[in-house]
Parts: sequence; C-alpha cells; structure tokens
Amino acid sequence: MSVQIIQIKSRKDLKRFAAFPNQLYHKNPYFVPQLISDVVDTLDEQKNPAYAFCDSRIFLALDEKGKVVGRVAAIYNRRANEYWKHHELRYGWLDFIDDREVSAALMAKVEEYGREMGVDKVVGPLGFADFDPEGMLVEGFDQISTFTLPYNHPYYMEHMEALGYTKEIDWLEYRVTVPPEGIPERVIRIAKFVRARYDIRVRKITKRELKREHLAHKIFDLINRTYCQLYDFTVLTPEMIDAYVKSYFPFLDLKLVTLIEDMDGKLIAVGVSMPSIVRAMQKANGHIFPFGWWYLLKSLWWKHEPSVELLLIAVDPEWTGRGLNAVIFDDLVPIYLKYGFQWAETNAELETNTKVQAPWENFETIQNKRRRIYGKNLQ
Repeated sequence: MSVQIIQIKSRKDLKRFAAFPNQLYHKNPYFVPQLISDVVDTLDEQKNPAYAFCDSRIFLALDEKGKVVGRVAAIYNRRANEYWKHHELRYGWLDFIDDREVSAALMAKVEEYGREMGVDKVVGPLGFADFDPEGMLVEGFDQISTFTLPYNHPYYMEHMEALGYTKEIDWLEYRVTVPPEGIPERVIRIAKFVRARYDIRVRKITKRELKREHLAHKIFDLINRTYCQLYDFTVLTPEMIDAYVKSYFPFLDLKLVTLIEDMDGKLIAVGVSMPSIVRAMQKANGHIFPFGWWYLLKSLWWKHEPSVELLLIAVDPEWTGRGLNAVIFDDLVPIYLKYGFQWAETNAELETNTKVQAPWENFETIQNKRRRIYGKNLQ
C-alpha cells in the first residue's frame, strides 16, 4: 500500500481524525465511540488549556485514494517533563488498519518529531493529561469499553512490538459485582470503626452547594494531591480544572458522589461514579445531534444501564490506609442497589498500586481488562 502521512492544520481535518475510529470499528460490539466534538476540542489549540504547556503534531495516514487508514497525535508535555525530570514525547489517539506499513509510517512521524524536540524516549498511548484516553488494550478484547477509556484491536500490540516498542507499565480494570444482599459485613465493620475513631463527616452535596462552595475545584485539588505521584501524572492547572468542571460536573448525578471531610471541614476523600452510558454512546455514534443527546440523557437520568462506572476515588495522602474507601462504599452501595445497578466498572488502576485495588477484595470481582504503555528509546 502507498501511504501518505499528512499533518493536520484545520478543524475540518480534525473532524476526519476524530471520526476515523467510528469507521475502523464499525459494528464492533465492544467499541464505544467518543463524541467527535469532544475529540476535536481537545486537540484544538484554541480550545484546550493544556496547550499552555504542551505542543503537538497531529497526523493522518491516507491510502492512495485519499481514504483515512490511520491517525496519531504526538504531544510534547513540558509540564510533565519538568515534574518527572525526564525528556519524553507522548503519542495518543493512535489507530490504524491492520497494515504494518501504515503503523510504521505513523510512528516514524512521531519519532521524527521526538528527535526534533531532542527527547530520549517516546511513550504512550497518553494524552495531554490523565483525563484523556490512555493505555493500549492488551487483554479484554471481548469486553465492552468504558465511557472514559478507548478500545483497540488485538493486532495493535503486535504492530508496536514489531516496531521496537516495549512495556513501560500496565493498568488493570475490574468488574465488581454490586452485592444484591447489600453492603458486605466487613465493609460495614471497617466503616463503623473508622467513623468511631476519626471525627469525619460523610457529605452528600447539591448543585447549589457545589457552586457556592467551589466544591468541584476542591475535588480537583484533592485529585492533584492524590495522584501526583502516579505514573506520568500531569498536575492540573487552574485553567484545566475550570474546563473539566464546566465539561463534566453538570452531567453528574450528585447522589453518586460521596465526599468525606475531616473535623475541620477539609475535603479528605471523594468517590465519583456515574451511570454507564456506553450503550447510549454506541447509539449516538459520536454525534450529539440529531438524537445523541436523547440517548445520553436517558441513560444518565431516566433509564439506567445495568452498570455504574467508578470514575475515581481520591484519598488525601495523609489519610491513606485509614479505611476511608470502606466509608465511601458504605455510602454508595445502597444507592447503587436503589438505582438497580448490577455491577460496577472501575477506571484503569496501575498494576503496582495495590492500595487502590485492596477494596475489591471485599466484593465479588474479576479483573477483565489490561492496558499497557509502550515506550521506545530514541537514543
């Protein structure tokens, strides 16, 4: 195949970039499309506040007829490089047909940019920050993707390894059964002990309180404190936090959000979950209009899918290991049962982060997916 790689310069081509997976995974029952408008805005220098400390080159692979056969974004994240004291180039939004010439041409462009920037290594799939899609699926190809994480074909990892990319680190994902009989006894016992020992407050909030007390920003500040030592985490700037608050919080059902405060009213832990919208996203097929908005609102508020997504749990580092996870689930499990959820899907968790995986031992749990970061030294 004759492959042409073009660098994207316009929103029109960004839309082609964003729409390509919908063609590649047409009728694949496990693929969950992202909203095309969200992808375009994320990659638009005028829209994404991460461009204050990031540079990027975005590429499309075209065949001899001009048809899109692959895509990739190369991202130079100065903030992450300075924080972690390394010199790396990220790649993300990587998709391609099963043709070695296509994947090789795309990654050659990424590596060329990396050498121009003088980096030591290319790593990914990663985005501008950790709320972007990241990780390449290497296990769980027969499992439907979650709303926040991408799906890919099994041949991707074969292509990457043939190009000299090797494992940097893995993330694990779990499916956790919501116990129909109610909260496990051990969770109740731990939660009761923690409440008795520490003067903490479990708090449910309203949208008015969320806005009046700037609680959404406090949640993201806690996320920064909690996740700042995890693999290649990009500490969020105030501008990025503002954008995430505007994008995500209007759609959250706050009954599925649990806050824990200490005796002085400081936020020390949060659990954020939401009804799964993966089937709705499949029906919308990347478009809000004409009917995508209806499918999404229906799944979020009126007719829930059988699963709930555990978007994140953050515990202040000073409170790690004191059982606050049990307090969060002691609050959330009865709500999950009331909503009719049968299981919960976790977000990706670092394979080395045993503390975040420990709570699943109290529930019927299977590890159903694995994601990998692939890296290649350029020196």
